[in-house]
Formats: sequence, structure tokens, C-alpha cells
Amino acid sequence: MADAKIIYTHTDEAPLLATYSFLPIVEAYAGKAGVAVETRDISVAARILAQFGLADDALGELGDLAQEPEANIIKLPNVSASVPQLKAAIKELQQQGFDIPDYPEAPATDEERATRAKYDKVKGSAVNPVLRQGNSDRRAPAAVKNYAKKHPHTNKPFAEDSRTKVATMGAHDFASNEKSVTLPADDTLSIVLETTAGETVVLKEGLGVLAGEIVDATVMQVAHLHAFLENALAEAKADGVLFSVHLKATMMKVSDPIIFGHVVTAYFSDVFARYGDDLRAAGLSPNDGLGGILAGLDQLPNGAEIRAAFEEALSSGPRLSYVNSDKGITNLHVPSDVIVDASMPALIRNGGRLWGADGGEDDTLAVIPDSSYAGVYQTVIADCQANGPLDPATIGSVSNVGLMAQAAEEYGSHDKTFEIPQAGTVRVLNRAGDVLLEHDVEAGDIWRACQTKDVPVRDWVKLAVTRARASGAPAIFWLNESRAHDAELIRKVEAYLPEHDTSGLEIRVLSPELATAYSLERMRKGEDTISVTGNVLRDYNTDLFPILEVGTSAKMLSVVPLIAGGGLFETGAGGSAPKHVQQLVSENYLRWDSLGEFFALVPSLEKYAEQAGVPAAKVLADALDRATGTFLDEDRSPGRRLGTTDNRGSHFYLALYWAEELAAQTEDAALADAFAGLAKTLRENEQKIADELLAVQGSPADIGGYYRPDEAKATAVMRPSATFNEALARL
Repeated sequence: MADAKIIYTHTDEAPLLATYSFLPIVEAYAGKAGVAVETRDISVAARILAQFGLADDALGELGDLAQEPEANIIKLPNVSASVPQLKAAIKELQQQGFDIPDYPEAPATDEERATRAKYDKVKGSAVNPVLRQGNSDRRAPAAVKNYAKKHPHTNKPFAEDSRTKVATMGAHDFASNEKSVTLPADDTLSIVLETTAGETVVLKEGLGVLAGEIVDATVMQVAHLHAFLENALAEAKADGVLFSVHLKATMMKVSDPIIFGHVVTAYFSDVFARYGDDLRAAGLSPNDGLGGILAGLDQLPNGAEIRAAFEEALSSGPRLSYVNSDKGITNLHVPSDVIVDASMPALIRNGGRLWGADGGEDDTLAVIPDSSYAGVYQTVIADCQANGPLDPATIGSVSNVGLMAQAAEEYGSHDKTFEIPQAGTVRVLNRAGDVLLEHDVEAGDIWRACQTKDVPVRDWVKLAVTRARASGAPAIFWLNESRAHDAELIRKVEAYLPEHDTSGLEIRVLSPELATAYSLERMRKGEDTISVTGNVLRDYNTDLFPILEVGTSAKMLSVVPLIAGGGLFETGAGGSAPKHVQQLVSENYLRWDSLGEFFALVPSLEKYAEQAGVPAAKVLADALDRATGTFLDEDRSPGRRLGTTDNRGSHFYLALYWAEELAAQTEDAALADAFAGLAKTLRENEQKIADELLAVQGSPADIGGYYRPDEAKATAVMRPSATFNEALARL
């Protein structure tokens, strides 16, 4: 394939900063093997600028490429921007001289509505649905699993009298109100609200669907949400535990910020009863979190009075969990600060305890309002309370095959999620005007619809069988037959499994709670299990189990075999990336671990060898795979404190081991000769380079911007070893 190339993405925060250090190594080594590497900027900042014609639409380009057989994309973690993050990025870009408008909180003109529509395309997880044109295969590489067994991290035990548990609605929520239908033929749907006043409001029209597509609709009834939250707050206070809420305000960028706002309002109910009109008039929304409200109080004439009311409510209400007690940042400050798939595993790993206002740990009432997947976390908590913590030195693995292609399921619901303006009935109609799905709603209810196309489901079933055959592990479909959407999926699974040879394989369908218990039982025996899940559980499970097994989800191998034949290679999670950037700026120390990038690059190079007919790319991949094993054995991942190897040092050692493997291999004499000198130079100058990298630590670093760093400044910060840089340049 003459135009074959690897596309390496520029993203955000710590992964972006690490790219300034690691990508020059990749480009230098790949160039010697005849491998073409190009970059595309899909960061939040670049995507904002693209909306206003100030940068190329790299995401759109890669979205088109993902549907072609030559696709070979390495995707690093990117920011799924909440509204506060979006506003911060806009402000930074304006300060850098870009002529872009403010984010219109309440658009009133056509121009403001058009601006808001552009920003909404950047908000939330705008990248993943575009690039993920295939289903997900995520697992811990053998080298990582072996390292975790040799050097196990600590999963703390729950106290014998632990009061930690999950609180969830269980009724009147998205899970319980869901209705689902599989379309018999191609059609065009519309979504309308028939109000009790007799008015027809068109919420969505022209919604194309394909034969075999599953369409779901559901509603979160906010009156019941309020009652649930009041009870949860009362329970947390009575039990003396911390109150915390766990949502996904990034991926579920329409519904979950609204739910978050209801939690903020419920906690500070007296404050909003007294000052709600003042806050609304000032454009201060609980959906943006307590932090956004407090930051805007100075503009109000009675701002000091309102601030005091919030402080009084914090001191007298249930104790909140804190994201950062030193800075006074609570669980309710920023909707994107407490993301359920990262926060719940952290709670479980810490023995069921989160952190309070004083920095001390305590048992926690973990509030997950919608009950769709809350039972998974409660099952793990109950298991650890009954059986003790999971031991990384002995436990098995839970890998994942995830249905995510073509924005499957809830994660594709953003453009079909509505905060209902008036009471009435929401109906989903087909082209003929027949009612497919309907719900009675009240003003303020959160109604959503989502779609799951048939082609991704068929591919998902195939991938599950393929992984079960390759690994020998049971493949468990995490589907609840009593949930409307899952019942439709189960019918498809039962129809498509006979298309494959499943002889000798254990393939089962269990509800998420039973699947969790079954997987934990096998883990404790040292046995592996494949979780075959929908899109949201893919996200949750690929954090939950890796964090318990190997200490982090950033070290997972994540391969997306694209349906069109190409490959998307993802590099792990980025949940702690903001803290890493803050540490770099204050101490010139980047703790980010690029191991995920190392793992992703191996199958990407293998794919390139296959696509372009370049055997040297496979030699490069094999050498990198061996080098990564050495990297782990030698414990060269970044440390946690100043004075140890940081991200830049870890890149040097990976480069050293990779060069030595290439120099020693016998498959490609030209490559061995090309890297012999570099391997010798790096080994002879190991201490000098390590000293140069260490010397910069401890003082502030200027990278010229958080969302859009200055390239020259960031390069200088992330490549401080002249000796290493010169050796690479000579290659």
C-alpha cells in the first residue's frame, strides 16, 4: 500500500506533553525502517479553532480515514471537555490572540445559537465516537501482568465495620424506564413532544436508521431524582459517612451535567431556595458545579452573603468527599472532576474510603443515581468486604471486548437527549407516523434516545468468539435480560453466535451483577475471564479491573480492529493527566507513564508492515516489544517524586533498550548496523543523560499554555538532555 502511514495524534494535557519527548524517538527510529509517521492535532484547542476556520479539521479527516482499510491511527487520551474546561480553553486561546467568541451560556440570538452549536461539537467526548469505527479489544499485556505479580501494588482491605456502599435509584431512572425496539427496515424517525396544553414540539427529525438497528428511549424523572437525593443526603448524615456523587459528565455530556446540577441543588437546597434567582440572573448554573458558582459570586452585589451561605451549608450538611482538600475542592466543585469509571475503582482500591475536608479518609456513600450499572460497583464492594482485597500477585485478569463502533448505545445519545420544557408525552415516530416508543414526562425530566446499529453488533460477537478462541478464557456477555435494550441485544447475540465455531468455548450471558460476581470468583482463583460488554461497561470495566489488577488503566493494550479493515491503537486512560501537568509546571517533573504508547506502537508497526509490505516495520515492532519487557523488568517507569526518573527519563531508557534490541537482532542486517552506533552512544552516556534529565527537576517550567502549549517552550522543557538529542539527531 503505497500511501501507508502511521498517524500519531496530538491530544491534551500530560499525554500531549509526553509526546513532545517521545515522538522524536518514534520518528527517528521509524525513519530508519522506512516507516512513514505523520501527526494530526485533535486536542480540545485544535478542535475549537477548527470550528472557526482557524485550524485544519484533523478530527474530521481522521474520522474519514477510520472508514478506509489503510487507517493506522495511534490515539492518545484526550480531554472530554466539560463546560468549565471548554470555557477555560476558550479563554486561553483568546489570550493567545485567537479571535473566537465567548461560550454563550444562554444563547438568545441566531449568532449566539450558531456559536453554541459549534462549541457543542467540541464538548464532551467528541473524539471517540468519530474515530472508533470498530469494536474494542482491551487487555493487560503479559509483560504488565507479570510485572504486577512480581511487584504488586496494594489494594487496601475494607474495615470489618465498613459502612461504604453504593446508593442508586432503582426505579424511575434511565434503567427502569427504558423501552427498546429493533427496526425491521430502513426508516426515518422523528422525536416529538406532545404537551398537555396541546402543543406539538419537534425535538428531532430526519433521524435515519437502518434495518436491524436497535433504538432505545428512556427518561430520568427528576421529581423522583430529587426524592432519592434527599434520602441519600439524609442517610449519609445519619450514618456519619462521606457523601460523594459519581457520574460521567464528560461522555454523557448532556444528561450528566444536568444530573450533577440537581445534586448540587439538593445539597445546597436552602441556599438555592434563598438565592437561586440571583444566581440564575448572573448566569451561574449548578450544572457547572460549586466551583463555577463561587468563582462568579464577586460580580453579584450580595456575593459575599451568598458565599457565606454556601460555607454554612458545607459546615452543617453531610460531610462531602473532597477531590483536593488542600485547595478546598469538593466532590461537587466541577462535574468533570469525579468520573465514575476512575473514581469508583480508586474508592475500592482504597478500602472503600474517600477523602474528607481535613484530608482524612472515611467510609463513603457513593451515589450513582441511575441504576443501569451501579450494581457492578456494589458487587465488587460487597465481595471485598466479605473476602478481603484482591491480591495483584495472584489474581487473574478480566479483559474486555466492547461494543463501541459507530457511537453505539448511550454514548451516542448526545444529539437525542433533552431537558423537557413542558409536561406531556414524548414519542418516537417512524416515517409513516406510527408510534414506536413513548414516555409521559414532566417539565425538567431528562429524556434520551440512543441507537445501536446491527453491523457493529455482528462484529462484536465475532470479536468475542475470536478472543475466546485465542485466549481459552470464558467470554461472558454482560447483558440483563430484564432491561429493554439488553433483551434486544441478547436476541442478536443468540442469532449471530451460530455463525462461528464455538465448540469447546465457554460463552455465557449473565446480568452485569452476576457477571461481576462470576469474574471476581475466577480472579481470586487466578483465572482469566473476558467481559463482553456494551459501550458504557466497556469504559467502566477497562478502568475497574486494570486498576485492581495492575494498579492503573494507563498500561492496557487497547486495539480497535476497524470494521473497514484498518486499525485504531489506543494508549490507555488519561484521568490523572491534569495533576501531572500541574506538577510539571510547578516542579518540572512529569509523572505521566507512556507505557500505553509503547504498547500501542507495537501493533501499529505490525499493521504497517502488513499494509505497506515493509518487513523492517515488523522488526522494529518485535524489538520494541522486547525492549518494553526490559523496561518493565528494570523498573524504568516514572517515579512519584522529585529526584527519581520521570517521563522524560523513562523515554530515554526505552530508547536505549530499543536501540540495543535493534542492534542485536539478526533479521535485518541494515537495521542492526544503523542502530549499533546509537546503542553504543546511549549506553556509554547513560549516566550523563540521566544527570542532564535530573538537573532540570525542582523549579517551575513554562510551557506557554495548558490547552495549547507553545511548541518551542514545550519542546525545550520536554527535551532537556542535549546529549540525548544530539545522539538522536545523528541517527
